[in-house]
Amino acid sequence: MSVASLEREIILNPEKRVFPEFSLERLLGTVFEPTQGAKVCVLIDLEDTSLMKGYQFLDVSGHEIQRKAYEEFYLGLKDGGMEALGMTGGEMFAIPMTYGSNLDLKDECYDAEGNELNLDRDIYPNYDIILCISTYSATAPLTAKCKEFGFRGATLHGVNDVILNSGLAVDYNEVSADAEKMRAAMTKADTIEIDFALEDGRVLTASLDLDGQEAQKSHGLCKGTSPDVANLPAGEVYFVPVDANGQFPMKYEDGTLGVLDVKDRSIIKSTLIEGNQETIDAHNARLADDPMTGTLGELGFGTQVLPVSGADIQDEKVLGTCHLATGRDDHLGGDIVPDMFKKHENSTHDDILFAPHKTPNFNIKQVRMKRGDQEEIIIENFRASDYILDALRG
Repeated sequence: MSVASLEREIILNPEKRVFPEFSLERLLGTVFEPTQGAKVCVLIDLEDTSLMKGYQFLDVSGHEIQRKAYEEFYLGLKDGGMEALGMTGGEMFAIPMTYGSNLDLKDECYDAEGNELNLDRDIYPNYDIILCISTYSATAPLTAKCKEFGFRGATLHGVNDVILNSGLAVDYNEVSADAEKMRAAMTKADTIEIDFALEDGRVLTASLDLDGQEAQKSHGLCKGTSPDVANLPAGEVYFVPVDANGQFPMKYEDGTLGVLDVKDRSIIKSTLIEGNQETIDAHNARLADDPMTGTLGELGFGTQVLPVSGADIQDEKVLGTCHLATGRDDHLGGDIVPDMFKKHENSTHDDILFAPHKTPNFNIKQVRMKRGDQEEIIIENFRASDYILDALRG
């Protein structure tokens, strides 16, 4: 069901939306059409790759994401999914956990017999469709590899029951159409300004220069035979900032709140609002040691009406939210590549999501787009503006 067909009450309260039952055949058939004759495999990540032998990870506590990959995707393919889609293969392999978003993958991987294999030699050249269901996103490295080896794929990190029953249960033809409508409404923007209202009454403004670039979309479709990797759940319009200045708030993993100063596209300093000063000091030390970690590589806006899943991969796709990202952006067409970072483990792509459930301590008061002489409100108080809703109805 497209956004245009949803009632306004559901758009404003996405938890009320009713979704169809998750279907692996519908998902893969829609995303990868055509699938006839394609050889498919599933990749998971493990801290202890020895647990791949005999699928031992299923008997060890934790591994919720990997268990979903086994039950819903591996078994779904084996129990009729491949036959229905005209696919072959269906093997599952484990890669070592990267411990960072979009870090390059090691070449080693392991099969269910415990044999060590090589991604470049044994996996990438031998499969047409690769499904990576992992703890940390692998979109950037797999996007680079698909261009080298010619496969198609999807990254589905952080999968949980909410995502399976909502963000992966939707019709991606409709998701793609909605994303294109919103992309067309925002493309060639010169500047995006975001006002953040803090609880203490302050309003911080971040201004992102986009230089009239074409907006891009993450829309979930990977049809045809051209090498490509879809990030699922999809539903996003995004830009690669040319420049950025101002301030925006940050909620750290431990709950600490800080104000980030941005100059010349990079975060240069964090200042404590409340919480642990040690957390702020650690961030500032990281910025001083490797300034590339503070470079802004993405500005994104959600396009879907979805419930909160507790995982940013879905929650950043919700209409009315926006996110910034620091670090590498080569997979988005940007110029920040892993070799620019002082250490390999620093070359991540880390999203900073602004959403009511994620950042209740501050509000997106307003997001404005400037495009030539045109100025439009995009978001106000975490709600999509009439300009955006009219575009989605168009």
